[in-house]
This record gives sequence, structure tokens and C-alpha cells, in this order.
Amino acid sequence: MEKVFVSPSKYVQGKDVLVTGIPHIKNLGNKALLLCDDIVWGIVGEEFAKNLENEGITVTRVPFNGEASTSEINRVSEIGKSNQCNLVIGLGGGKTIDTAKAIGDKLTLPVAIVPTIASTDAPTSALSVIYSDEGVFEQYLFYKKNPELVLVDTAVISKAPTRLLASGIADALATWVEGRSIIEAHGKTMGGAAPTLAAEAIAAKCEEVLFANGLQAMEACRAKVVIPALEAIVEANTLLSGIGFESCGLAAAHAIHNGFTALHGDIHSLTHGEKVAYGTLTQLFLENKPKAMLDKFIAFYQALELPTTLAELKLADISYDELLKVGKLATQEGETIHQMAEDFSAEDVTDALFAVDAYVRSLK
Repeated sequence: MEKVFVSPSKYVQGKDVLVTGIPHIKNLGNKALLLCDDIVWGIVGEEFAKNLENEGITVTRVPFNGEASTSEINRVSEIGKSNQCNLVIGLGGGKTIDTAKAIGDKLTLPVAIVPTIASTDAPTSALSVIYSDEGVFEQYLFYKKNPELVLVDTAVISKAPTRLLASGIADALATWVEGRSIIEAHGKTMGGAAPTLAAEAIAAKCEEVLFANGLQAMEACRAKVVIPALEAIVEANTLLSGIGFESCGLAAAHAIHNGFTALHGDIHSLTHGEKVAYGTLTQLFLENKPKAMLDKFIAFYQALELPTTLAELKLADISYDELLKVGKLATQEGETIHQMAEDFSAEDVTDALFAVDAYVRSLK
């Protein structure tokens, strides 16, 4: 099996790069389609657009409708085409970013990703998670290339809600848990290849950085300041996790996250990372990892106020049959859980979902 390593062409991170980093964007094009939602537009988007225009870049701003869906991709692509844009910029969170990458691929244009939060590892990858207009997981879309540029302003991220930073830490903590499983199983990455030694090293380093700097970074975010620990966590959440998951592989944790889309109700008030956190614990239980490892992850999640029980997932008193829907979707054909060494059934996943809850409650 071939080994393949992929990454963005350029990654730029630091304080105030939404101002100082404009030349990196200008190298890609001078007629930008800027996709961001109304909230992000009000916080940083309008000023960012002025910075772009001051450097001679024409900006067509399109409000993001909130869902990374095929209809949204098609809608915005038509606007970009009619305005003869030669560059796509995705400014905001994970679904905005995934949509911007899809638009860039559809229009065959360079893509600059500018995350305003460090809550997912979407910015660096050559894929998008696509949902229906109602928010149900549909598929992964894969692209010919990774973004040309990822521009990360840590001053902006330091002012975002701490919950979103914690969510990014949770998403990133799945990186080595899942990557290690792929390596042990001789499984395939998201690109259908074997993991490289470089990806393995990056995924392992990601987990190390998260445990070493996570709590300090959370306090810096709470104070809305940038310190080395925050810089380290932003890089781990974004670059290390992004390269780690794409070039090392996904396993059960993200398949279970996708499985949660089978449910209706308050669980969907949770972030991507919050649901991935519970999926990660479930994978550790499926793999029968040592108690010391389980307890380390649980304690860290709880310190970050991430969900470790079904009640905290907004699934208190859920029935076995209802949670089995998650297990079935998580183990459907083509899901990443099938890259693991053992062939887990829907019932295996459902049992582990309940076991995590019972174990955590026993610790209390």
C-alpha cells in the first residue's frame, strides 16, 4: 500500500495576522469570494474585508447560511462564478470552512482558510463533511488538493468563547487515539493510503501538546489574552490535528460522532468536539484500553467541562433501541470504524456508549 502525506501549502499563525498576513492572501488572487456568516461578519469580517480592499483585493462577501450542504455549495458557487472571483476565502468556523473548500474545488480556484475559532481541525484538510439541509451527516467530499493558505489569528481566537477552544481540544484529542488504531490495524487514511511516519509523529505530538498546555490555554482564553500555551493549543487543534487525522486516519470516535446525527433533540445543541469527546471515550472502551488511560482522558475532559456521561450529552434516560440508531449509523458501510483491527457491530458500539456512562458515573 502506498504511503501518502498531505498538508496545506502554507500555514501562518500569530497575533494580528488578519492585518499583517494580507500579502499571503494577495499572492493567491485579487478578486475574492469571502464566505462568512453574519455573526463573524460583525465581529471581524467587515474589518477584515476592509484590510483586503486596502491591499487592492476586490471582495464579494456572501453570507453563509449555516449548513455545509450541497445546495449551499451550489448557491455560493454561482455567486462566485457570476462575479468572476479568482480566490475563495472561508472566514469562520468548521462548516463555513468546509463549504469554502467545496466551492474552491467546484470552481477550481485557490482557497484561503481563515478560522476565527480553534474548535475543529477542518482548516488544513482536503475534504469536507457534507450534511443535508436539515443537518444530518451525508458524506465526506474529497478534493484534489489542500488549501493553499491557512491564516490563523490567535488574537481573534483568544476572544472566542472558551467552550469552543475546549471543543477543539476534544476534537484534537481524538487524533492520536484514532491514528494509533489505524497504524495498529494497517488500515487506510482518509485518502485511502497508509499512514506515513511523519503523520504518526505529528498525531502523537498533538496529544502530548494538548495534555501539557490545555488547561493553561483555557485560562488565557478566559482572560482573552495570548500566551505561549494558547499558541501551542491553537496549533495543535488546527495544524497538528488537521494533518494528523488526514494523513494518519480516522477510526471509531468520528464514526460515532456521525452516528449521533441519527438522533433528534438537544444533543444537537452540542458542538462537534463535544460529541467527538464522547466518541473518543467510547472508542477507548471498545479497544479495552487500560484504566489509567481511561481515567486520564475522563479527568481532562471534565476539567474542560466536556461531556463524559449520557446526561451531559443531553441523552439522559435514552433507550437502548434509540441509542442503537447511533450504533447502526456509526457502523454503516464506508464508515471509518471499519479501518480498525476488529470488526465492531452496531450492538458493540451501543454497548460501549452505555458502558462509558456507567463507568463515569461510578467514579463520581
